Amino acid sequence: MNNKIGIIDLGSNTARLVIVKLLGDGHFIVIDQIKERVRLGKDMEKDGFLKPTQIEEAIKAIKMFRRLCDAYEIDTSNIIAVGTAAVRRAKNQKSFLEEVLTTCGIKIKVLIDEEESTLVYRGVINTMDVPKGLIVEIGGGSMKIVHYNRRNLLNYVTLPFGAMTLNEKFSGEGISTQETTQKVEEFVTSELEKLDWLKQVEEATFIGVGGSMRSLCKINQMITRSSVDILHNSEVTEEQFGVIYEKLRTLDPTKKKRIKGVPGNRADILPCALAAINALLKFTNKNSITISACGLREGLMFEYAVPMTQEKPISDVLSYSLKTLVKHYNRNEKHAEHVVNLSVQLFKQLRVLHKFPRQHVKILKIAAYLNDAGTRIKYYDYQKHSGYMILNSSIYGVSHKDLVLASLVATVHKSDEINMSEFLKYKDLLVEEDLEVVRKLGIMLRIAESLDRSMASLVTEINCDVLGDSVILKTQSEGDATLEVRDAINAQEDFYRIFKKKLDIIINE
Repeated sequence: MNNKIGIIDLGSNTARLVIVKLLGDGHFIVIDQIKERVRLGKDMEKDGFLKPTQIEEAIKAIKMFRRLCDAYEIDTSNIIAVGTAAVRRAKNQKSFLEEVLTTCGIKIKVLIDEEESTLVYRGVINTMDVPKGLIVEIGGGSMKIVHYNRRNLLNYVTLPFGAMTLNEKFSGEGISTQETTQKVEEFVTSELEKLDWLKQVEEATFIGVGGSMRSLCKINQMITRSSVDILHNSEVTEEQFGVIYEKLRTLDPTKKKRIKGVPGNRADILPCALAAINALLKFTNKNSITISACGLREGLMFEYAVPMTQEKPISDVLSYSLKTLVKHYNRNEKHAEHVVNLSVQLFKQLRVLHKFPRQHVKILKIAAYLNDAGTRIKYYDYQKHSGYMILNSSIYGVSHKDLVLASLVATVHKSDEINMSEFLKYKDLLVEEDLEVVRKLGIMLRIAESLDRSMASLVTEINCDVLGDSVILKTQSEGDATLEVRDAINAQEDFYRIFKKKLDIIINE
């Protein structure tokens, strides 16, 4: 049985193939992807037909996708291919689909508005911990707006225009970009006025999905010199957006394709996409955009690999993504779960000492799940590699700051040696007080890891008594936990330096 699937997303501007590895138990991970500019929806505004040149480009791309699927030994029964706005509206849709099937051997499913909106929603809701959201995707030929509350989809709409079609409709020779974007804003606003439910949306996070939103985020990260280049869960403030929008709409047309972070096939249509976004920000009175790197394709992945999400979204996004990585890195799942459990117990038992808010459990949880992932690179200095892997893996449901802190906790947990140059690299996210967070969570993780040194889950329960200048750590065990205790005792010196308390460990069998 092949444990891989291919997902083809044939959009109005770009065609993409994503290769997905199924890890079992409803977990999966992307292992390859390729995209091609096809501009399938180009010039459709005139007569509603897909043009021969664009059809040729699309088929050429799909043939290439098929060859990559063949290289991964994925047969056509495991290739999920969908078409969106351009294919959906095309008057010659039937002949195009037949030609693709005949020449490429791939059957494309044309998504109706409801299916596409639902898949985008599933891609977002299963990868973000945002209870109330307004999802916005500016595609090449359509604009999707999806509203959900308490993780339930409430309203959606697919408007029949996108960055490419708006550009074709309002730009032209002798018309400046400022004039074009102004017309786009006015047009989009007039269309939004027709959506009564949108006027009622309040307290929802504005979530940006799709290529134009990703390009916006990349530009912003370069301008702000962000210390992390993670797109998912990035925030672009209204002020930051305004600076980028004004710059692009006044930029010399010959320089647009040289914008760092923006693919050449998107640079010419990006100002129209930003104009549509600006109209939406004003209409909904939002002051920031949270970027989601996940959307339609991830929705398809969840639909295939985790069918239960069709009825109910994943409740704990962070834990789900961490368990996926434990599987992907081929770690001992039982041991990982137990180290997490012991770490959380220590966090609760030592709260009187560290006084951290409950939200910091997320940081500890990430570091505990993946504390030994670095052994996949090399055992020696594995904690350093684990820190890198935490920061560069797809971990969902957590802020960038907490992700950086978790990475640092995993890096220092064996020795309490903080590399200050590494810490200061993230000065845009961290403050001086975070040094204590890293050190204290790091020593908790070290003790928890030691208390499952044999990976046999012998130590089942922890109880800490803080008495004067000492902490008495009593453990309940099932079996001989001598190895665990001896290893945990090695943390006594660092524990004293960090908490200014002596650490005594007592085991009750």
